[in-house]
Parts: sequence; structure tokens; C-alpha cells
Amino acid sequence: MKITKRNGVVSLYDDAKVAKSILRANADTEGEIVNPAIAEALADEVFSRLTSRHQIITTAEVRACVYALLQEAGLPLTAESYQAFKK
Repeated sequence: MKITKRNGVVSLYDDAKVAKSILRANADTEGEIVNPAIAEALADEVFSRLTSRHQIITTAEVRACVYALLQEAGLPLTAESYQAFKK
């Protein structure tokens, strides 16, 4: 799967970058614990959800999917931190 970045460049989608962003957002929260294995599982789920839609996605689609998934996973503080971090 490919991703169109904000600057218009198309590159390969990287699960590791999504997992890293989730961990970074979680580091700014108190009371919610996300370890690397959980972050990787969440990133895999983002990939699964987005590949069912398109072969080329946008960073906005990834951000929206990650935010929704974090909310669904019961990690609202991490979701809010992720959203603020990605603005």
C-alpha cells in the first residue's frame, strides 16, 4: 500500500511509523499504558482497515483511522495526544 504525504509525495506505507507515533502520543499521557507490542497490533489494525479501502491512502486518512482506533481501544487520552501531536 502507498501513502500520499502532505507534500504530495507518494511513498510506501510504513506500519513502524504508525506504531512509533502511537507510542510517542502515549508517552505524553498518564494512566494509559501502551507497550510496543500493543502499538504494533494497533498499527497492524490501521493497515488492515485502510487496505480494504484503497491502494493509495492519505496521511489524513491514517490520522483519522488511528484516532478512531485508539478511541475504540479504550485509550482516549492517547487518542487526544495523538490528535494534538499530528496537527
